[in-house]
Amino acid sequence: MLSPNQTIFALSSGRAPTAIAIIRLSGPRARVAVESLCGKIPEPRVAHLATLRNANHEPIDEGVVLWFPGPHSVTGEDVAEFQVHGGRAVIAAMFEALGKIEGLRPAEPGEFTRRAFENGKLDLTEAEGLHDLIHADTDRQRRQALRQLKGLLGNHARDWREQIIKASALVEAAIDFSDEGDVPDNLIGPAKERVTRLLAEIERVLAAGGRSERLRDGLVVAIAGAPNVGKSTLMNALARRDVAIVSPQAGTTRDIIEVHLDLDGYPVTLIDTAGIHDTSDPIEQEGIRRAKARAADADLIFWLVDGRADEASINPSVVEWDEAVPNDPDRIWIIRNKLDDLVSSATKSSEGQPVFSISAKQARGLSELTDGLVQFASSHFDDEASLITRTRHRALLQETVDALGRALRMREEPELIAEELRVAIHSLGRLTGRVDVEDILDSIFRDFCIGK
Repeated sequence: MLSPNQTIFALSSGRAPTAIAIIRLSGPRARVAVESLCGKIPEPRVAHLATLRNANHEPIDEGVVLWFPGPHSVTGEDVAEFQVHGGRAVIAAMFEALGKIEGLRPAEPGEFTRRAFENGKLDLTEAEGLHDLIHADTDRQRRQALRQLKGLLGNHARDWREQIIKASALVEAAIDFSDEGDVPDNLIGPAKERVTRLLAEIERVLAAGGRSERLRDGLVVAIAGAPNVGKSTLMNALARRDVAIVSPQAGTTRDIIEVHLDLDGYPVTLIDTAGIHDTSDPIEQEGIRRAKARAADADLIFWLVDGRADEASINPSVVEWDEAVPNDPDRIWIIRNKLDDLVSSATKSSEGQPVFSISAKQARGLSELTDGLVQFASSHFDDEASLITRTRHRALLQETVDALGRALRMREEPELIAEELRVAIHSLGRLTGRVDVEDILDSIFRDFCIGK
């Protein structure tokens, strides 16, 4: 990031041309910019219609100006917004006029949110929630991101950190102020009782499961199988549009094709892979290598077979599974395709794998398949109320738990207990982006009236 003393500006709405374009400014010279373009500062938080002019007093556009003086603004700084017509020429003229004002520069990516964070308007988990909200593709992703933006995890982390600081204050007081008359004799015991309760609470959060983090990226489903069994046809049928080339010639698909679906609010990435078979063609070999790798990494595999073939040849117990695609009943579904005279059905194989009979070409049996996929996604993701949505959150909470556990295992070593509590405080501070070494001393002076 460049100097925070500069005033930044950027287009905060969609790419031109649009009906309305919003140009946002933040920084100490936002007031100068507003006065330069519209002649005066409007009343705070009240929309003001004005003719915007450049440095030569030539009109640029007629638009709405909004003024948000700091610190009561989204970034904590003076903020202004210009709502103008969304043509490319208008936006370019506005940017040219703003760029000629001393102390103004175009914003870096994420710099408005960075300034809001640095000025205490949101913590790091809330900033991550804002990022996820912007990039949410499904309603469930939106709801999860909005909860983080509103402080679902951050509020808990701040409370946990405050509890550890209070426990640490007790331990530090026992070390440094044991000869003071107004300090209780036994402080280590109450400190450990507080830590024990807190440790159990954080452990319950960690034990809730790790799949809530995956809602951000979604479920990955790979369509695999031999050449010419209808993998691309199935992908097009599920996507309800032509995303893959369909041809009666085997080996048409040679590279990975992806499509993103929204199934009942669950994000699903569907992957069409090259047919897995023996070949001497180097291009096909590379496609098959990629297909194996993606199938191995997928959360679920649709193993597609020609349902018209002899029943024994497609029985899951005799299918020659590729070594990169393990025969895992929880990850592999048998999809019997090309049954055009189908009475749709969903059954289980002798090895416990779901078996679906479909006709991708005739779009028969797909509702049972998608219903099964929604049920799988529902069990794959954790409850929406889970606090943890990123691997970073889980790692820092685990560091906190480890430090608290070490502190509790120590008996008569208050200095080492205090150090482990400092580690836990630091980990939670990193979680929210707030690390302040003065917190412990503040708590000591406030609670024990030391220095009176």
